[in-house]
Amino acid sequence: FQPRKAETQAFVELRKESQDIYNRVHSIAEDAAFVRQVQRAYPTLPLLPNMRCGAWYTDPDIASKQSAYFKSTDGHTNNWSFNLRRPNLHILPLILEHQGIVLVDSTRAGKRMPDALSKTVPIWCAVINRAILKMSSAPDLLAESWNRKLYTPPGVVSAQEHDQIESKLDAWADALVRSFYQLPELKLPLRPIWITPSSTAFPKLSPDQKRFYPIICVSASKQVVDGLERRNAGFAYIQGSGDDHELWSMGLTPGVFWKHRDEILRRTRSELPALIRSLVSLSPIAVDNPGEGAVLPIPITHVKGLISLCANADLPVHLSAASLLDDGGFASLHLVSAGSTLAIESNSSCQSRVMRVETAEGKKGQHHYLQTVLPQTMNFIQTQLGAGCKVCITCETGTDASIGVALAALSKFFDDRGQLISKDSEFVVPTIAIDKQMIKTRLQWIISSCPQANPSRTTLKRVNEFLLSSPCFR
Repeated sequence: FQPRKAETQAFVELRKESQDIYNRVHSIAEDAAFVRQVQRAYPTLPLLPNMRCGAWYTDPDIASKQSAYFKSTDGHTNNWSFNLRRPNLHILPLILEHQGIVLVDSTRAGKRMPDALSKTVPIWCAVINRAILKMSSAPDLLAESWNRKLYTPPGVVSAQEHDQIESKLDAWADALVRSFYQLPELKLPLRPIWITPSSTAFPKLSPDQKRFYPIICVSASKQVVDGLERRNAGFAYIQGSGDDHELWSMGLTPGVFWKHRDEILRRTRSELPALIRSLVSLSPIAVDNPGEGAVLPIPITHVKGLISLCANADLPVHLSAASLLDDGGFASLHLVSAGSTLAIESNSSCQSRVMRVETAEGKKGQHHYLQTVLPQTMNFIQTQLGAGCKVCITCETGTDASIGVALAALSKFFDDRGQLISKDSEFVVPTIAIDKQMIKTRLQWIISSCPQANPSRTTLKRVNEFLLSSPCFR
């Protein structure tokens, strides 16, 4: 009994240390120093964080304004996928311009690197390479020099798993070719290369012998036993500290961390929580960066900007009486969480072109989204489009609830060419049939213009239910 009790107590202490924010931020700083070392080795290649975890390890001063979203679940065993909802095609022009990229992520104890880097990125590279070959005007000629192989890290992915993934690549490439997405004309195929803190040397890239665009996958955290390792500096190093930050961060975000990094790292263990609470209280809600040079709100290109998207946090600057609403051509629709203090500036003459809809959380929120939010917003959008207005749709993050509303509107009010459905020059409710493939294509319209769009599975289910079922069955 006593040994088991002692073992349980040790586990409790270990878990307590792993959640300690002091240990976490100092571990992140150590891993970020390794990432900076890699960046110095490849100074001409853009440094991109793989969202969400990678943002903790990439100093914004040296990182690209772009980010990627390669999800580990798309590389989990027997769940491998090239997901058309997160195709990461927006980084291809950056790769083409700079002849490669450095991609940063990490993983928790027990693994050398995350599945996002060991499998999801290799799948992505191989699918992109095969799709480009399939779309080529001279595929037989290109095939002689175009490398379509799947590359996975030795000792991390077994030969059996490698072969299973490889057998699925052509089907995924065919789906990409059939999709709405457009691929740039890459001059060289993509190829992943892996670097971890245990790497003995960084691979050398010789410009005159380059036969591929390197996608350098950096797993930032050192692999340690039990995920913890003592440091002389007075903290316990935690492998993959940036992971699952909701459990330990007290609201701290990568942006706030990097803005106040030196001050955070100077504080003692007892002083740090109070500082974090103060910094978080003074910081606006963090939203995903739409990318360098992005115009806010972000217009959906395929419908000529008749629908656009942004986060509520962008409203004070980009949607006010002095900007969009007063020009007579815009209407704005805002999805706000319960208790939000969001203020929408507008003159009295603009009130009919502004709508604020409150959303809810949890299962109740799902029902509310289906039964209230979607019907009300469709009526508003139909009226505004019919009056000749462009409609900007916003939500807290600009990546979820607003995406669902935009998706429903694109499906109901626009034809396959992206034209507003009309009859005798008057806007009408469409009579065309809506099916799942049509909805998927409309989502691809959104993602092509707004790569950070990341609607939850729940949001997409509610949109499908709204569009595909009769109101009496909802």
